[in-house]
Amino acid sequence: MKAIICTRFGPPEVLQLQEVAKPVPKQNEVLIKIYATSATASDAITRRYKFRWWPPMRLIAGLIMGTTKPRKPILGFVVAGEIEATGKGVKYFQKGDQVYGATMLRFSAYAEYVCLPGRV
Repeated sequence: MKAIICTRFGPPEVLQLQEVAKPVPKQNEVLIKIYATSATASDAITRRYKFRWWPPMRLIAGLIMGTTKPRKPILGFVVAGEIEATGKGVKYFQKGDQVYGATMLRFSAYAEYVCLPGRV
């Protein structure tokens, strides 16, 4: 699958279109084929890594996101798409369901597919 990869923190030029492995849903996850996502101010702040917080918050942000490059190179918070596959433990969704949601700290919305928890 294709995805926009953030190779390091910085300006928009650090983003690259690359071929990556398609995710496989775990037991309680759903695989979503992404039809739409958004590029928000929070995505740009994450990519630039320009936080104006006091030092303890910068430390926490570094632990979550990394210090020299993103821990999760595929950024993006918001997805809209269709369930393509479900893990064995998923009860509330089935293949073909139209869904939207937020990936939160999982990121990964700048891709063709994403796996997210299969619970409401």
